[in-house]
Amino acid sequence: MFGILISALMSMLGFLLRSVLVKFVTFFALWFVVTEFVTVLQGAAILPSASSLNAAFIGLPSGVWFFMDLFAFSFGIPLVIAASVSRFIIRRIPVIG
Repeated sequence: MFGILISALMSMLGFLLRSVLVKFVTFFALWFVVTEFVTVLQGAAILPSASSLNAAFIGLPSGVWFFMDLFAFSFGIPLVIAASVSRFIIRRIPVIG
């Protein structure tokens, strides 16, 4: 009776150690590498800064700003830029790209 329970427990523990833990460590390492690459790229002034983006949007007329606010441009563009940079960096990792 207890042999069946111990066998089931060992198979569940083996599944956790072989698949879940290994995947967690792998994806955490990839996340850490990507976040560190982004900070290095920001420090090297390769990515555009907020001041350069503000200077680019200063000359837009009020009608354009209305539609940009309507479509939540201020929320969407940082998301798109962050996703593009993350995709670019992840594609450069030899194991994934």
